[in-house]
Amino acid sequence: MPQSSVNPATGDVLAVIADHSDADVERLVARAAAVFLRWRTRATAERTAMLRRAADLLDAQREPLARLATLEMGKPIEAARQEVAKCAAACRYYADTAPAMLTPERVMRDGQEDGAVHFRPLGTLLAIMPWNFPYWQAIRAAAPALAAGNVVMLKHASNVPQCALAIERLFAEAGADDGAFTTLLISGARAGALIDDPRIAAVTLTGSEAAGRDVGARAGRAVKPCVLELGGSDPFVVLPSANLDAAAATGARARCINNGQSCIAAKRFIVHAAVHDAFVERLTAAMRALTIGDPGLEGVDIGPLATAAIRDEVDDQVQRTIAAGARALCGGTRPQGAGHFYPPTILVDVPRHSAAAVEEVFGPVAAVFRVASVDGALALANDTPFGLGASVWTRDAREAERFALGIDAGSVFVNAMMASDPRFPFGGVKASGIGRELAREGLRAFVNVKTVRGTV
Repeated sequence: MPQSSVNPATGDVLAVIADHSDADVERLVARAAAVFLRWRTRATAERTAMLRRAADLLDAQREPLARLATLEMGKPIEAARQEVAKCAAACRYYADTAPAMLTPERVMRDGQEDGAVHFRPLGTLLAIMPWNFPYWQAIRAAAPALAAGNVVMLKHASNVPQCALAIERLFAEAGADDGAFTTLLISGARAGALIDDPRIAAVTLTGSEAAGRDVGARAGRAVKPCVLELGGSDPFVVLPSANLDAAAATGARARCINNGQSCIAAKRFIVHAAVHDAFVERLTAAMRALTIGDPGLEGVDIGPLATAAIRDEVDDQVQRTIAAGARALCGGTRPQGAGHFYPPTILVDVPRHSAAAVEEVFGPVAAVFRVASVDGALALANDTPFGLGASVWTRDAREAERFALGIDAGSVFVNAMMASDPRFPFGGVKASGIGRELAREGLRAFVNVKTVRGTV
């Protein structure tokens, strides 16, 4: 089935691109397996020099790449520029740090070397990536893999085929060996079947919990390493000592980042009763102040959701939550007209087992919960099947430490908005996934940690 690139702000079809045939896929997988034998023998300095050139190209092409992401998935243009810049930063990070991360670690005994631990590439990494950060998700997986000597095959989301092909061109222009990075235009089902191919050494997926369970099961049956970054229902905890102005302003941005379509967006606002009303008043004002419109225009905060199906699902979740007893202080109604827009929405008095409480809502919808105690806030923060990120707002150092260590999540931010950073490991616990991306852990996720001992 062809892959359609559709502007979610207008519904206009931008391009229709044919899928790779079975013969195409066989040729490309065989090419990747062959090029790996060369790519892994290149000096680390050669591979990281390619990443540095890729970073320079990302900087030079920031505007056209950003415009393409805005057209294909509705990201506000300034956010798209920031995404491209972040990709450049990740490439430079691994260009700078990969040599040290890949240097063998000598093990000493009685003052003499007793062996070493080496970090060797595995082969072809299949990267199955989503549409919401079309460049960042792919490059944060590819950059460390390529630096380590692996090759990468990208199966991107079918609604961003032009972004997927742009990434392939980027690495080719940066000087990667032909076939070191390949974009596969195939369905999810065909990508899943590829996991069984012995030429695929490992798999990484960012996506839904359902997709993660399927990919993880297939990788397990094939005895192949995998990293899964799945959904989130991140708590944003506001305690009595919090700076409410800063918390509300950041909360609105944290919920509506990328039009609300981010796994690490703040989703459940858990607010102590002592400051609940004052915080909600500020959050409502901040959400109402956001500008909705054409994401290609400067100053627009929120563009359309990526597809009509996503908007329908978000609206269904909102309506089911309201039917269960919640109230909408703003938004909550699907607008008429062209494009897949949905307004910033605040739901209060949200029942604990309603849709917005237990499901991941992938749109600009904040579910607010009133809690009577600090203990209750921590318990509710952990009362979710997910564990990706969290944010806690307090000026009490003991509370900050308690929540930072006590929330079950891969990342916790204190008085700040949750965000990924190449310098820090990124991933989740519970149903939010397994394994880590970024930092040293991301680079070593797909290497053979090899012990070498003995002398000649």
